[in-house]
Amino acid sequence: MLIKVLLVAFFSLESSTIQHASVLCFSFSGIVPSLPVVGRIGKQAKHRQTSYEKLDNSKTLLWSSVPSWHDLEHEMGKTYRAPVPSCIDSVLQPATPKFSTDHPTLFRERHGWCPYSERVWLSLELLSVPYDTILIDNTGGPRPPYYSGGQTPQMKWPSGQQQGESMDLVQRLDSENQSFDFQMSNPEVKQAIAQFRSIFPSRARPSSRAAFLFQSNGEPLFRSTFEDTLLKTDQLLSESGGPFFTGEKFTAADIAWAPFLERYRYQLPCLHIGLCPDDQEKYPHLSAWYDAMDHNPEYACRVKGNSSSWRKVLLMAGFGNAGMVPPNIAENVQSLIREEDEQRNNINGKSGVDLDLWQKYAEPRPHVAPTPRAQVAQIISRNRDAILKDTLKQIHSKGDTIVDELPSTLEELDETMRELAEALLGGDDGTTLTNHSRRTVGAFASFLNNRMCVPRDMGAMPAASLQHLAWQLQTYN
Repeated sequence: MLIKVLLVAFFSLESSTIQHASVLCFSFSGIVPSLPVVGRIGKQAKHRQTSYEKLDNSKTLLWSSVPSWHDLEHEMGKTYRAPVPSCIDSVLQPATPKFSTDHPTLFRERHGWCPYSERVWLSLELLSVPYDTILIDNTGGPRPPYYSGGQTPQMKWPSGQQQGESMDLVQRLDSENQSFDFQMSNPEVKQAIAQFRSIFPSRARPSSRAAFLFQSNGEPLFRSTFEDTLLKTDQLLSESGGPFFTGEKFTAADIAWAPFLERYRYQLPCLHIGLCPDDQEKYPHLSAWYDAMDHNPEYACRVKGNSSSWRKVLLMAGFGNAGMVPPNIAENVQSLIREEDEQRNNINGKSGVDLDLWQKYAEPRPHVAPTPRAQVAQIISRNRDAILKDTLKQIHSKGDTIVDELPSTLEELDETMRELAEALLGGDDGTTLTNHSRRTVGAFASFLNNRMCVPRDMGAMPAASLQHLAWQLQTYN
Protein backbone atom coordinates (compact mmCIF):
# COMPACT_ATOMS: atom_id res chain seq x y z
CA MET A 1 0.00 0.00 0.00
CA LEU A 2 1.41 3.33 -1.01
CA ILE A 3 1.46 5.73 1.88
CA LYS A 4 1.90 9.43 1.44
CA VAL A 5 2.36 11.52 4.51
CA LEU A 6 1.93 15.17 3.68
CA LEU A 7 4.12 17.11 6.04
CA VAL A 8 3.02 20.64 6.70
CA ALA A 9 4.89 23.59 8.06
CA PHE A 10 3.33 23.99 11.41
CA PHE A 11 4.93 26.20 14.01
CA SER A 12 7.18 28.26 11.75
CA LEU A 13 10.44 27.33 13.33
CA GLU A 14 9.69 28.77 16.75
CA SER A 15 12.20 31.61 16.43
CA SER A 16 10.64 33.56 13.61
CA THR A 17 10.03 37.26 13.99
CA ILE A 18 8.13 37.20 10.72
CA GLN A 19 5.72 34.39 11.45
CA HIS A 20 5.65 32.33 8.29
CA ALA A 21 5.15 28.70 7.60
CA SER A 22 5.65 26.32 4.77
CA VAL A 23 3.63 24.58 2.25
CA LEU A 24 0.32 22.99 2.70
CA CYS A 25 -1.68 24.16 5.65
CA PHE A 26 -0.42 27.00 7.72
CA SER A 27 0.66 30.52 6.93
CA PHE A 28 1.77 32.13 10.15
CA SER A 29 1.42 35.69 9.02
CA GLY A 30 0.71 37.25 12.36
CA ILE A 31 -0.97 37.02 15.73
CA VAL A 32 -4.73 37.08 16.01
CA PRO A 33 -6.21 39.24 18.80
CA SER A 34 -7.41 37.18 21.73
CA LEU A 35 -11.07 36.30 21.61
CA PRO A 36 -13.33 37.94 24.21
CA VAL A 37 -14.31 35.84 27.20
CA VAL A 38 -16.15 38.43 29.29
CA GLY A 39 -19.69 37.36 29.99
CA ARG A 40 -19.41 33.70 28.97
CA ILE A 41 -18.12 30.43 30.24
CA GLY A 42 -17.12 28.03 27.50
CA LYS A 43 -18.08 24.40 27.89
CA GLN A 44 -14.45 23.48 28.57
CA ALA A 45 -14.19 26.13 31.31
CA LYS A 46 -17.11 25.20 33.57
CA HIS A 47 -14.88 23.08 35.80
CA ARG A 48 -12.46 25.94 36.42
CA GLN A 49 -12.40 28.34 39.31
CA THR A 50 -14.37 31.34 38.09
CA SER A 51 -13.73 34.99 38.99
CA TYR A 52 -16.46 36.87 40.85
CA GLU A 53 -16.98 40.33 42.27
CA LYS A 54 -19.05 40.75 45.40
CA LEU A 55 -21.94 43.20 44.95
CA ASP A 56 -24.76 43.63 47.52
CA ASN A 57 -23.74 40.44 49.37
CA SER A 58 -24.07 38.36 46.20
CA LYS A 59 -21.57 37.06 43.69
CA THR A 60 -21.78 38.43 40.17
CA LEU A 61 -20.10 36.47 37.41
CA LEU A 62 -17.58 38.57 35.52
CA TRP A 63 -15.53 36.20 33.35
CA SER A 64 -14.37 32.69 32.74
CA SER A 65 -11.10 31.90 34.50
CA VAL A 66 -9.54 30.37 31.40
CA PRO A 67 -6.79 32.96 30.84
CA SER A 68 -6.89 35.21 27.82
CA TRP A 69 -3.98 35.19 25.40
CA HIS A 70 -2.92 38.51 26.86
CA ASP A 71 -2.78 36.97 30.35
CA LEU A 72 -0.91 33.89 29.09
CA GLU A 73 1.65 36.02 27.27
CA HIS A 74 2.14 38.05 30.45
CA GLU A 75 2.78 34.80 32.31
CA MET A 76 5.34 33.78 29.67
CA GLY A 77 7.28 36.85 30.69
CA LYS A 78 10.33 38.45 29.17
CA THR A 79 11.27 35.51 26.92
CA TYR A 80 8.03 35.98 24.98
CA ARG A 81 8.64 39.70 24.59
CA ALA A 82 12.33 39.37 23.67
CA PRO A 83 13.32 39.95 20.04
CA VAL A 84 13.73 36.70 18.15
CA PRO A 85 15.97 35.94 15.18
CA SER A 86 14.40 36.49 11.78
CA CYS A 87 13.32 33.37 9.90
CA ILE A 88 11.61 33.89 6.53
CA ASP A 89 9.96 31.18 4.45
CA SER A 90 10.77 32.34 0.92
CA VAL A 91 7.89 30.35 -0.59
CA LEU A 92 5.38 32.35 1.42
CA GLN A 93 7.25 35.64 1.28
CA PRO A 94 9.22 35.84 -1.99
CA ALA A 95 9.89 39.58 -1.73
CA THR A 96 13.54 40.51 -1.27
CA PRO A 97 14.27 41.10 2.43
CA LYS A 98 16.68 43.61 3.88
CA PHE A 99 19.80 41.59 4.55
CA SER A 100 21.79 42.24 7.70
CA THR A 101 25.15 43.96 7.40
CA ASP A 102 26.07 42.88 10.93
CA HIS A 103 25.60 39.13 10.89
CA PRO A 104 25.24 36.29 8.35
CA THR A 105 22.04 35.01 6.77
CA LEU A 106 21.71 31.25 6.35
CA PHE A 107 19.77 29.87 3.39
CA ARG A 108 18.68 26.38 4.41
CA GLU A 109 16.15 23.87 3.17
CA ARG A 110 12.69 24.77 4.44
CA HIS A 111 11.55 21.43 5.89
CA GLY A 112 14.64 20.57 7.94
CA TRP A 113 15.39 17.57 5.73
CA CYS A 114 18.71 18.61 4.18
CA PRO A 115 21.62 17.11 6.16
CA TYR A 116 24.09 19.57 4.65
CA SER A 117 21.97 22.50 5.84
CA GLU A 118 21.92 20.92 9.27
CA ARG A 119 25.72 21.00 9.44
CA VAL A 120 25.79 24.79 9.11
CA TRP A 121 22.71 25.34 11.27
CA LEU A 122 24.29 23.31 14.07
CA SER A 123 27.54 25.26 13.72
CA LEU A 124 25.74 28.59 14.09
CA GLU A 125 23.87 27.35 17.13
CA LEU A 126 27.07 26.04 18.74
CA LEU A 127 28.79 29.38 18.20
CA SER A 128 25.75 31.17 19.67
CA VAL A 129 26.23 34.07 17.26
CA PRO A 130 23.44 36.22 15.77
CA TYR A 131 22.19 35.03 12.38
CA ASP A 132 19.09 35.25 10.22
CA THR A 133 17.48 32.40 8.31
CA ILE A 134 15.78 32.19 4.93
CA LEU A 135 14.08 28.90 4.10
CA ILE A 136 14.46 27.61 0.55
CA ASP A 137 12.40 25.01 -1.30
CA ASN A 138 14.52 22.10 -2.54
CA THR A 139 11.68 20.00 -3.97
CA GLY A 140 11.11 21.83 -7.24
CA GLY A 141 8.84 24.53 -5.84
CA PRO A 142 9.25 28.29 -6.26
CA ARG A 143 12.43 30.01 -5.20
CA PRO A 144 12.85 33.73 -4.62
CA PRO A 145 14.52 35.78 -7.36
CA TYR A 146 17.24 36.98 -4.99
CA TYR A 147 18.49 33.43 -4.34
CA SER A 148 21.54 32.75 -6.49
CA GLY A 149 20.57 29.16 -7.24
CA GLY A 150 22.10 25.82 -6.40
CA GLN A 151 21.33 23.58 -3.49
CA THR A 152 21.28 24.46 0.17
CA PRO A 153 23.00 25.50 2.31
CA GLN A 154 24.19 28.92 1.24
CA MET A 155 25.39 31.79 3.39
CA LYS A 156 25.07 35.48 2.67
CA TRP A 157 27.80 37.17 4.65
CA PRO A 158 27.49 40.73 6.01
CA SER A 159 29.74 41.89 3.16
CA GLY A 160 27.11 40.74 0.65
CA GLN A 161 29.14 37.75 -0.55
CA GLN A 162 27.17 34.53 -0.97
CA GLN A 163 28.91 31.20 -0.44
CA GLY A 164 27.96 27.51 -0.54
CA GLU A 165 29.35 24.06 0.40
CA SER A 166 28.54 23.05 3.96
CA MET A 167 32.00 22.30 5.34
CA ASP A 168 33.49 25.38 3.67
CA LEU A 169 30.90 27.40 5.56
CA VAL A 170 31.71 25.58 8.80
CA GLN A 171 35.40 26.31 8.27
CA ARG A 172 34.77 30.01 7.72
CA LEU A 173 32.54 30.23 10.78
CA ASP A 174 35.28 28.52 12.76
CA SER A 175 37.92 30.97 11.57
CA GLU A 176 35.83 34.07 12.24
CA ASN A 177 34.46 33.14 15.69
CA GLN A 178 36.28 32.20 18.85
CA SER A 179 33.36 31.15 21.06
CA PHE A 180 33.64 27.47 20.05
CA ASP A 181 36.70 25.81 18.53
CA PHE A 182 35.72 23.37 15.77
CA GLN A 183 39.43 22.55 15.19
CA MET A 184 39.04 22.62 11.43
CA SER A 185 42.81 23.00 11.01
CA ASN A 186 43.54 19.87 13.07
CA PRO A 187 44.80 17.09 10.74
CA GLU A 188 42.94 14.44 12.77
CA VAL A 189 39.69 16.35 12.37
CA LYS A 190 40.26 16.72 8.62
CA GLN A 191 40.96 13.00 8.33
CA ALA A 192 37.79 12.07 10.25
CA ILE A 193 35.74 14.33 7.98
CA ALA A 194 37.31 12.80 4.87
CA GLN A 195 36.54 9.27 6.05
CA PHE A 196 32.83 9.98 5.95
CA ARG A 197 32.79 9.63 2.16
CA SER A 198 34.76 6.39 2.19
CA ILE A 199 32.63 4.77 4.89
CA PHE A 200 29.08 5.76 3.90
CA PRO A 201 27.48 3.87 0.96
CA SER A 202 28.71 5.15 -2.40
CA ARG A 203 25.92 3.94 -4.68
CA ALA A 204 22.85 5.28 -2.93
CA ARG A 205 20.16 7.32 -4.64
CA PRO A 206 20.73 11.07 -4.04
CA SER A 207 18.20 12.57 -1.65
CA SER A 208 18.19 15.31 0.97
CA ARG A 209 15.46 13.68 3.03
CA ALA A 210 16.48 10.03 2.64
CA ALA A 211 20.26 10.30 2.33
CA PHE A 212 22.27 7.11 1.76
CA LEU A 213 19.22 4.88 2.17
CA PHE A 214 17.85 3.76 -1.19
CA GLN A 215 19.09 2.11 -4.37
CA SER A 216 18.45 3.67 -7.76
CA ASN A 217 15.40 1.43 -8.21
CA GLY A 218 13.78 2.81 -5.05
CA GLU A 219 14.43 -0.24 -2.88
CA PRO A 220 16.36 0.12 0.39
CA LEU A 221 20.05 -0.67 0.32
CA PHE A 222 20.86 -4.16 1.48
CA ARG A 223 21.05 -4.80 5.20
CA SER A 224 24.65 -5.97 4.82
CA THR A 225 25.58 -2.61 3.27
CA PHE A 226 24.23 -0.74 6.27
CA GLU A 227 25.85 -3.15 8.73
CA ASP A 228 29.21 -2.66 7.04
CA THR A 229 28.81 1.13 7.30
CA LEU A 230 27.89 0.95 10.98
CA LEU A 231 30.76 -1.40 11.83
CA LYS A 232 33.32 0.82 10.10
CA THR A 233 31.91 3.89 11.84
CA ASP A 234 32.07 2.12 15.20
CA GLN A 235 35.67 1.15 14.48
CA LEU A 236 36.62 4.72 13.60
CA LEU A 237 35.15 5.95 16.87
CA SER A 238 36.96 3.22 18.82
CA GLU A 239 40.28 4.35 17.36
CA SER A 240 39.71 7.93 18.55
CA GLY A 241 39.08 6.83 22.13
CA GLY A 242 35.68 8.53 21.92
CA PRO A 243 33.10 9.45 22.60
CA PHE A 244 33.54 11.85 19.66
CA PHE A 245 35.24 11.28 16.32
CA THR A 246 38.58 12.70 17.42
CA GLY A 247 38.45 11.95 21.12
CA GLU A 248 36.92 13.62 24.14
CA LYS A 249 36.07 16.94 22.50
CA PHE A 250 33.33 17.77 20.03
CA THR A 251 34.81 19.03 16.74
CA ALA A 252 33.92 19.77 13.13
CA ALA A 253 34.19 16.03 12.46
CA ASP A 254 31.09 15.47 14.58
CA ILE A 255 29.33 18.29 12.76
CA ALA A 256 30.10 16.58 9.45
CA TRP A 257 28.82 13.16 10.54
CA ALA A 258 25.93 14.12 12.84
CA PRO A 259 23.08 14.77 10.36
CA PHE A 260 23.60 11.47 8.55
CA LEU A 261 24.02 9.32 11.64
CA GLU A 262 20.97 11.02 13.13
CA ARG A 263 18.83 9.92 10.19
CA TYR A 264 20.30 6.42 10.25
CA ARG A 265 19.45 6.13 13.95
CA TYR A 266 15.73 6.54 13.31
CA GLN A 267 15.32 5.40 9.72
CA LEU A 268 17.38 2.20 9.48
CA PRO A 269 15.08 0.28 11.86
CA CYS A 270 12.23 1.17 9.48
CA LEU A 271 14.07 -0.35 6.53
CA HIS A 272 15.37 -3.46 8.28
CA ILE A 273 13.79 -4.64 11.54
CA GLY A 274 16.33 -4.91 14.34
CA LEU A 275 18.97 -2.82 12.59
CA CYS A 276 19.63 -0.25 15.29
CA PRO A 277 22.73 1.97 15.01
CA ASP A 278 22.54 2.83 18.73
CA ASP A 279 22.64 -0.85 19.75
CA GLN A 280 25.08 -0.82 22.66
CA GLU A 281 26.14 -4.45 22.20
CA LYS A 282 26.71 -4.42 18.43
CA TYR A 283 28.02 -0.87 18.07
CA PRO A 284 29.25 0.22 21.53
CA HIS A 285 31.34 3.18 20.36
CA LEU A 286 28.63 4.48 18.04
CA SER A 287 26.11 4.09 20.84
CA ALA A 288 28.38 6.15 23.12
CA TRP A 289 28.64 8.82 20.39
CA TYR A 290 24.84 9.07 20.17
CA ASP A 291 24.67 9.45 23.93
CA ALA A 292 27.32 12.18 23.91
CA MET A 293 25.48 14.05 21.16
CA ASP A 294 22.24 13.82 23.14
CA HIS A 295 24.01 15.78 25.88
CA ASN A 296 25.00 18.63 23.59
CA PRO A 297 22.54 21.47 24.34
CA GLU A 298 22.40 23.04 20.88
CA TYR A 299 22.01 19.74 19.09
CA ALA A 300 19.62 18.02 21.50
CA CYS A 301 17.41 21.05 22.18
CA ARG A 302 17.02 22.58 18.73
CA VAL A 303 18.73 21.02 15.71
CA LYS A 304 18.14 17.30 16.21
CA GLY A 305 15.11 15.59 14.69
CA ASN A 306 13.11 12.86 16.43
CA SER A 307 12.04 9.34 15.55
CA SER A 308 8.46 10.26 14.69
CA SER A 309 9.39 12.98 12.24
CA TRP A 310 12.11 11.01 10.45
CA ARG A 311 9.63 8.18 9.99
CA LYS A 312 7.08 10.52 8.48
CA VAL A 313 9.70 11.72 6.03
CA LEU A 314 10.60 8.16 5.13
CA LEU A 315 6.97 7.31 4.36
CA MET A 316 6.70 10.04 1.76
CA ALA A 317 6.82 8.82 -1.82
CA GLY A 318 9.36 10.31 -4.18
CA PHE A 319 12.50 12.37 -3.65
CA GLY A 320 14.73 9.50 -2.66
CA ASN A 321 12.73 6.31 -3.04
CA ALA A 322 11.99 6.59 -6.78
CA GLY A 323 8.35 7.58 -6.29
CA MET A 324 7.40 4.53 -4.25
CA VAL A 325 7.34 3.49 -0.62
CA PRO A 326 8.26 -0.18 -0.17
CA PRO A 327 5.32 -1.85 1.66
CA ASN A 328 7.47 -3.34 4.41
CA ILE A 329 8.52 0.14 5.57
CA ALA A 330 4.98 1.09 6.60
CA GLU A 331 4.62 -2.22 8.45
CA ASN A 332 7.96 -1.74 10.21
CA VAL A 333 7.05 1.81 11.24
CA GLN A 334 3.78 0.66 12.81
CA SER A 335 5.66 -2.05 14.68
CA LEU A 336 8.18 0.47 16.04
CA ILE A 337 5.39 2.84 17.10
CA ARG A 338 3.67 0.02 19.03
CA GLU A 339 6.94 -0.83 20.78
CA GLU A 340 7.47 2.79 21.80
CA ASP A 341 3.91 3.06 23.11
CA GLU A 342 4.43 -0.05 25.23
CA GLN A 343 7.71 1.28 26.58
CA ARG A 344 6.09 4.61 27.43
CA ASN A 345 3.32 2.85 29.33
CA ASN A 346 5.81 0.65 31.18
CA ILE A 347 7.79 3.65 32.44
CA ASN A 348 4.63 5.59 33.29
CA GLY A 349 5.04 7.92 30.36
CA LYS A 350 8.23 9.63 31.53
CA SER A 351 9.08 12.39 29.10
CA GLY A 352 12.84 11.91 29.10
CA VAL A 353 13.30 15.70 29.05
CA ASP A 354 16.59 16.94 30.53
CA LEU A 355 15.73 20.27 32.16
CA ASP A 356 19.34 21.03 33.08
CA LEU A 357 20.38 20.60 29.46
CA TRP A 358 17.52 22.82 28.31
CA GLN A 359 18.57 25.56 30.73
CA LYS A 360 22.08 25.48 29.28
CA TYR A 361 20.58 26.03 25.85
CA ALA A 362 18.14 28.72 26.97
CA GLU A 363 20.49 30.75 29.17
CA PRO A 364 22.37 32.63 26.38
CA ARG A 365 19.20 33.02 24.28
CA PRO A 366 16.81 35.61 25.75
CA HIS A 367 13.97 34.60 23.41
CA VAL A 368 13.99 30.95 24.51
CA ALA A 369 11.58 29.95 27.29
CA PRO A 370 12.98 28.61 30.60
CA THR A 371 11.44 25.14 30.09
CA PRO A 372 10.62 23.01 27.05
CA ARG A 373 6.92 23.06 27.96
CA ALA A 374 6.90 26.83 28.17
CA GLN A 375 8.62 26.91 24.79
CA VAL A 376 5.73 24.94 23.29
CA ALA A 377 3.29 27.41 24.85
CA GLN A 378 5.19 30.31 23.29
CA ILE A 379 5.15 28.67 19.87
CA ILE A 380 1.43 27.98 20.12
CA SER A 381 0.68 31.54 21.20
CA ARG A 382 2.78 33.15 18.47
CA ASN A 383 1.13 31.05 15.80
CA ARG A 384 -2.36 30.57 17.19
CA ASP A 385 -4.17 32.16 14.27
CA ALA A 386 -2.68 29.71 11.77
CA ILE A 387 -3.09 26.76 14.13
CA LEU A 388 -6.77 27.55 14.64
CA LYS A 389 -7.27 27.88 10.91
CA ASP A 390 -5.63 24.55 10.13
CA THR A 391 -7.34 22.72 12.98
CA LEU A 392 -10.78 23.89 11.86
CA LYS A 393 -9.90 22.85 8.31
CA GLN A 394 -8.99 19.37 9.54
CA ILE A 395 -12.15 19.16 11.65
CA HIS A 396 -14.36 20.01 8.71
CA SER A 397 -12.50 17.72 6.31
CA LYS A 398 -12.06 14.91 8.86
CA GLY A 399 -8.38 14.89 7.92
CA ASP A 400 -7.42 13.34 11.26
CA THR A 401 -9.47 10.97 13.44
CA ILE A 402 -8.38 12.85 16.55
CA VAL A 403 -10.41 15.86 15.44
CA ASP A 404 -13.62 14.02 16.28
CA GLU A 405 -12.91 14.85 19.93
CA LEU A 406 -12.24 18.55 19.31
CA PRO A 407 -14.76 21.39 19.57
CA SER A 408 -15.95 22.54 16.16
CA THR A 409 -16.33 26.30 16.67
CA LEU A 410 -13.60 28.92 16.63
CA GLU A 411 -14.45 30.22 20.10
CA GLU A 412 -14.47 26.81 21.78
CA LEU A 413 -11.33 25.67 19.99
CA ASP A 414 -9.55 28.88 20.99
CA GLU A 415 -10.51 28.23 24.59
CA THR A 416 -9.20 24.66 24.39
CA MET A 417 -5.93 26.00 22.99
CA ARG A 418 -5.65 28.47 25.85
CA GLU A 419 -6.25 25.67 28.35
CA LEU A 420 -3.46 23.68 26.73
CA ALA A 421 -1.11 26.67 26.87
CA GLU A 422 -1.98 27.19 30.53
CA ALA A 423 -1.29 23.53 31.32
CA LEU A 424 2.06 23.75 29.54
CA LEU A 425 3.06 26.88 31.43
CA GLY A 426 1.91 25.61 34.80
CA GLY A 427 3.36 22.13 34.63
CA ASP A 428 -0.20 20.82 34.96
CA ASP A 429 -0.68 17.15 34.12
CA GLY A 430 -4.39 17.73 33.65
CA THR A 431 -5.58 16.37 37.00
CA THR A 432 -7.36 19.67 37.72
CA LEU A 433 -9.49 19.31 34.59
CA THR A 434 -12.83 17.60 34.32
CA ASN A 435 -12.80 14.34 32.39
CA HIS A 436 -14.51 15.99 29.43
CA SER A 437 -12.12 18.91 29.28
CA ARG A 438 -9.17 16.61 29.87
CA ARG A 439 -10.16 14.51 26.86
CA THR A 440 -10.62 17.61 24.70
CA VAL A 441 -7.35 19.27 25.67
CA GLY A 442 -5.59 15.91 25.37
CA ALA A 443 -7.01 15.39 21.90
CA PHE A 444 -5.80 18.84 20.89
CA ALA A 445 -2.31 18.14 22.25
CA SER A 446 -2.27 14.86 20.30
CA PHE A 447 -3.44 16.63 17.17
CA LEU A 448 -0.58 19.13 17.41
CA ASN A 449 1.86 16.33 18.14
CA ASN A 450 0.76 14.48 15.01
CA ARG A 451 0.90 17.54 12.78
CA MET A 452 4.31 18.88 13.70
CA CYS A 453 7.68 17.91 12.30
CA VAL A 454 10.92 18.11 14.28
CA PRO A 455 13.21 20.06 14.00
CA ARG A 456 11.33 22.15 11.45
CA ASP A 457 8.58 23.30 13.81
CA MET A 458 10.29 23.01 17.19
CA GLY A 459 13.20 21.25 18.84
CA ALA A 460 13.09 17.64 19.95
CA MET A 461 12.88 18.49 23.65
CA PRO A 462 9.81 20.77 23.45
CA ALA A 463 8.23 18.19 21.13
CA ALA A 464 8.85 15.48 23.73
CA SER A 465 7.21 17.69 26.36
CA LEU A 466 4.10 18.12 24.23
CA GLN A 467 3.94 14.41 23.50
CA HIS A 468 4.31 13.63 27.19
CA LEU A 469 1.47 15.96 28.15
CA ALA A 470 -0.74 14.42 25.47
CA TRP A 471 0.04 10.98 26.91
CA GLN A 472 -0.80 12.15 30.44
CA LEU A 473 -4.09 13.66 29.39
CA GLN A 474 -5.18 10.67 27.33
CA THR A 475 -4.22 7.97 29.86
CA TYR A 476 -5.91 9.60 32.87
CA ASN A 477 -8.81 7.60 34.29
